[in-house]
Amino acid sequence: EVQLVESGGGLVQPGGSLRLSCAASGFTFSNYAMHWVRQSPGKRLEWVSGVGSGGGSTSYADPVKGRFTISRDNAKNTLYLQMNSLKPEDTAVYYCAKSPLSTAWRRPDKYDAWGQGTQVTVSS
Repeated sequence: EVQLVESGGGLVQPGGSLRLSCAASGFTFSNYAMHWVRQSPGKRLEWVSGVGSGGGSTSYADPVKGRFTISRDNAKNTLYLQMNSLKPEDTAVYYCAKSPLSTAWRRPDKYDAWGQGTQVTVSS
């Protein structure tokens, strides 16, 4: 059974940092691209970032470019999202999601496994 379990969310002040983790199991993690997707209250799902299966290819949505860094440790079957210079508009539930492909793909509707999400709240 494929499982994705996020952790690391919380409350942080504007300008602060958080590091999200996503522990994967039930599939060969190193074969697939992985993504972070977020959803704010009343808004649609927003793709945030993706990383290819080997970790060398990354992509970011414009609102987070230069502030967020996606990475993965294939030996530990874990995906990460380092979030710096956080803004109130980054407040959302963050989900990690598995792509059926090895390359990052900005199509959340095509992802075939999702975690339960972790809440990130940026507020003073």
